[in-house]
This record gives sequence, structure tokens and C-alpha cells, in this order.
Amino acid sequence: MMEEDQTQKKPRVLCLHGFRTSAEILKKLVSRWPESVTHKLDLVFLDAKFPAQGESDVEGIFDPPYFEWFQSNQDFSEYMNFEECLTYIEDFMVENGPFDGLLGFSQGAVLAAALPGMQAQGVALGKVKNKIKFLILISGAKFGGNKFGAPKLASNAFSKLIDIPSIHFIGETDFMKQESSDLVESFLEPVVIHHPRGHTVPRLDDKSVETVVGFIDKINLE
Repeated sequence: MMEEDQTQKKPRVLCLHGFRTSAEILKKLVSRWPESVTHKLDLVFLDAKFPAQGESDVEGIFDPPYFEWFQSNQDFSEYMNFEECLTYIEDFMVENGPFDGLLGFSQGAVLAAALPGMQAQGVALGKVKNKIKFLILISGAKFGGNKFGAPKLASNAFSKLIDIPSIHFIGETDFMKQESSDLVESFLEPVVIHHPRGHTVPRLDDKSVETVVGFIDKINLE
């Protein structure tokens, strides 16, 4: 029985929700994906550390409470509580891991995208024994890109190409479309799925399902 479990090991994925939303909301959005995708992953959804400090764009669509991973000033040149956010994620990963990869949407994707580079440089997730092996990024962006300045700890996160498998979802009408496209260029072998929607977790058509399943099947959990 043990041997059978070994062969069927699912990649364990820590899922980071968007700005002023919640783990429950991201779980609902991702659960729209077909079981042929979701049953291949062991998905763990985490609420961010800080309660939302202002209005949420999803009020009236999804129920509160809402959370945010960290805060910034209006032009995203200064960040608050970023270090506390990293410690919070690190502690959760140590206590509830091991995790193989990260899935992030919006603010969660900005954070997830930067973590492998920060982990490699020893400025984040130092207590997490295993390395992040892959990323699933939806409506992501890059710290230090055109729109977002970089918190000090993330200033070198993309100083070299990120050499782990990554899949990027980019919406045609997403206000983060350009930032998401720029982020793709920071990865060595990115897989990209374009969808017609805006700033959301898109439903998957047949072709996208095939692409995502192929991506998951290639992940090496050694």
C-alpha cells in the first residue's frame, strides 16, 4: 500500500489569495477548474496575516472577512509589513509542510513569483527545508517592474532568471496584463495561458486544461 501511495503523490501547493480577499474566496474560484486538474494537486489555502485596511473590490460578490498580505503607499514605492508577511508564510510552511509549489492570484501571485528568488538568496523562507519547485501564477506582476517598486528584501528576487517550472495566466482585459507579460520574461521556461477575461481566476477551456495537466505531469517531486 505504501508503494502505491508513493507513485500517486500529488504536488502539495500553498495557495496565496488576492488583495483584500481570502483563502475561502480563492478556493471557490479555483474549484471552478475541472477535477482533471484539481485532483492532481493537494491544494492548501491560507488567509493572509493582515485584515483588509480598506474596501475590498469583491464586497457584494463574496462574503467577508477580507485580508491582505502586506501594505504599500499609493505608487507602490514603499511597503509596510512585508517582513512580517514573509515570516508568517515561512512559519506556516514549516508547521504545515512540506509544500512543493505555490499558486498565487493578484497580490498573492506578486508575492509567490518573488519567493523562489528570495529563498535562493537566503532572505526568505530560510527555515523551510525544501525549495519551491514550481509556480502557478494568475494575474501576477513583478516587484521592481514598471508598476511595482520592490520591497528591500525582494530587490534582487529577479536578478537572474528563475529556473523552476512556472505557468502564467494572463487575461486579455486584465488591468495587470502588461505586468503579467513582463513577469513571464523573468522565468527560464515559462508556460503561458492567455484567456479572454479580466482580473480573475479564469475558467479553463479544453486546451487550457490540457496545458495545465501537462504542466503538472512534468513536475518532478524528487
